[in-house]
Amino acid sequence: MKFKIFKQSLRKNLILGCAFICLLFNPKSNIAQTQDSSRTTLLSEIKNIKKSNNFDSKDTLYINNLLYLADQYRFHNLDSLMILSQESLELSKKASFINGEIDSYHALAGYYSDKGMIDLAITNYTKAYKLADKHEKPFLKAKSLSDLAKEYGYKGEYSKALKWYLATIEIAEKHDYKNIISIVNDNIAHLYLEQKDYEQAMVFLQRSKNIHEEIGNPIFLAETLSNIASTYADMNKLDYAMYNVNISIATFEKEKILEWLAYCYEIKGKIYLKKNKNNWALYWYKQSELLHQEIEDDRGKIDLLNGMTEAYLNIEKDSLAEIYAFEAFNLSKKIGLRFGIKNSAHNLSKIFKNKNDFEKSLWYHEIYQTTYESLSAISNEKALNMLKTRVAYDQQKQKLIIENEKALAQQKIYIYVFVILLLIFIIITFIVYRNEQEQKKLNLELRSKKTALEEKQAYLNELNQTKNKLFSIIGHDLRGPIGAFQGLLKLFKEGEMTQDEFLNFVPKLKVDIDTISFTLNNLLSWGQTQLNGSITKHAVTNLDCIVEENIALLSEIAESKSISLINRIEPNCQIWSDPNQIDIIIRNLLSNALKFTPNNGTIIIGAIQKIKTCEVYVKDNGMGMSEDIIGKLFEKDSNHTTYGTNNEKGTGLGLSLCKEMVEKNNGKIWVHSAIGKGSSFYFTIPRIQKRYKESA
Repeated sequence: MKFKIFKQSLRKNLILGCAFICLLFNPKSNIAQTQDSSRTTLLSEIKNIKKSNNFDSKDTLYINNLLYLADQYRFHNLDSLMILSQESLELSKKASFINGEIDSYHALAGYYSDKGMIDLAITNYTKAYKLADKHEKPFLKAKSLSDLAKEYGYKGEYSKALKWYLATIEIAEKHDYKNIISIVNDNIAHLYLEQKDYEQAMVFLQRSKNIHEEIGNPIFLAETLSNIASTYADMNKLDYAMYNVNISIATFEKEKILEWLAYCYEIKGKIYLKKNKNNWALYWYKQSELLHQEIEDDRGKIDLLNGMTEAYLNIEKDSLAEIYAFEAFNLSKKIGLRFGIKNSAHNLSKIFKNKNDFEKSLWYHEIYQTTYESLSAISNEKALNMLKTRVAYDQQKQKLIIENEKALAQQKIYIYVFVILLLIFIIITFIVYRNEQEQKKLNLELRSKKTALEEKQAYLNELNQTKNKLFSIIGHDLRGPIGAFQGLLKLFKEGEMTQDEFLNFVPKLKVDIDTISFTLNNLLSWGQTQLNGSITKHAVTNLDCIVEENIALLSEIAESKSISLINRIEPNCQIWSDPNQIDIIIRNLLSNALKFTPNNGTIIIGAIQKIKTCEVYVKDNGMGMSEDIIGKLFEKDSNHTTYGTNNEKGTGLGLSLCKEMVEKNNGKIWVHSAIGKGSSFYFTIPRIQKRYKESA
């Protein structure tokens, strides 16, 4: 049976690859290429992040990608797992990224566990647990305890393993972590299987299966079903075993999970071996062996090697059986797996007996016998320790429950006394201060009505001022150009002006009409903001397009004064704003710059893209402004108007309108200027930023 472990959840868009075509004939090429694709995608994303201008090695997205990649190398390249885990741990500590630090300790522990260095794995899982406990992260705390228990299971200290598993279940049940509960049930079943207690193991496996069927996690369900299949095979219920393992294989082939697929192929080989169908057993063992060439899972490989040894012995190919038996024996010694040593030594004893090499046969039989007796003695002790641990844990839990109930009962008495005293105090307070409260209530109502009247009066005064200002501007700034236009039309209509003379005034008329149109647009926009009728609708806005449209619109005015309009905004510079309001802001700033820039001048518009904002600027080399004028530019009630270099006239509303619209788009506006040195207007607007998701 295979222990279940927690793995990082990779994003769905990284699970790439083609369907399994002819998988049974060539699993290695299809599955391995798919997992290589996932790792290649992650490596590419990490490189792109490092190449970005604002790259910071302390960025949690970068650290998480390192951990995702490290997880991909588990069972595939342990050296890469080690390097990436150490790097993510160092960066997480520098960035004070607690989740990253905990996951890094988990990755390091996984490396040491797969290398057979159980004590170092326990050390790192313990560090992860203490860090999660200190920072109150219950999910990571439960995850650390479960993995810690698993390592004690590998080490053979089942009482400690069960103790931590039970503590994990308590945390998981409190926070409803169903996946954790199911994984722990699988792993507790493993402890009972080591003692050949198949019935008790099946109880825990069935609990795990029920949880996965409830929450609908197909991968975790397939892992549990594969363990159920292995248990049925050990119980010689081979039809049940075959049914469950086939379901698991279908899931792991679809999801391209090599280490579990190799395990399922090994189970299928074991089933055929027990049916005495040795050729079919070898077929599935070899499928598993092919996958083991792509993964590093020594524990899983030992059962495979011993199974192949038995199959070759059954078909009397002792030379091949000897090769696999020696590989299993040496690998078991390397990682200290005593069950592997026992089984491989037993097989080697048979092989050398068949070869009439009785000395070696006896030597390996003694190793088998010594290991078997050691395991049997330890197994009995483990059974007692597990029972004692469970009873002690239940007793301690029951004792805590009783103590908590007593404490709660005592607290209830204190609460009742406090509530009675509080009620008496409230009644006395109500009686004593009732008249005073009534008086305060009346005073409050009077103040409230007075405040409401003052607010309404202020609002009406503001509306009246807005109305007066609108009529003043219309009468002062629109009546003149419209009157001039009417006078020309009247002269032309009455024959006092020839057609050629009228046509000479057309350019002047166009400028006047454009001025009237621009002024009306500003008046309408300003009037809406003052009368609370303007609604800001944010959307993704391409700043460069808006600037180009306004440059084209104002190009004729620029050409008339021989002014160069230079656009330095990068293409596809996207901001989060109301495009109509940004259009008004840009047009007013460019129009002002044209108005106050002399002939043959230069106007530059550009943008500086920062992390969260885009800083837009409009610079000219025109007349400039004094400090007094700058101080009045953005005042709400100011309608300060200055004539341009060619006596252009405006409403005085433009900059006030710009300020209101910039602020509605969550930005700021300011100006730098000096007499004779030109003016530079700046405003900020939020940028569109890339967002990344992380699954747990």
